[in-house]
Amino acid sequence: MIIDGNAKEIAAMEQFHKGNRPEGLRLQEEFASEFREEYKEKDHCSCQKACRYHGNCKECVAIHRAHQEHVPNCMRPLINKKLKSLSELTEHTIANEIEPPKEILRK
Repeated sequence: MIIDGNAKEIAAMEQFHKGNRPEGLRLQEEFASEFREEYKEKDHCSCQKACRYHGNCKECVAIHRAHQEHVPNCMRPLINKKLKSLSELTEHTIANEIEPPKEILRK
């Protein structure tokens, strides 16, 4: 099962945007049900860092919400994709103004 960019969940969001809430909810529950079954005993966490909270989304997200310094590693590709689109508006010149933290290594 593919989680990121899942076709069924994308279709659910399309229904929500069209105002077809019942169909959106049906598709969303179908996705959630398939997810629960598929990952009952499998690792679903996309984070590559060794972490005490690996796979425990509820606690991981609560910790990040509490300290509010950054977002969980698994959410970064999604957020970066959205930010990249916005950055195109200024020809990505924001990149010249960003100094990454010491623990982040760039390619």
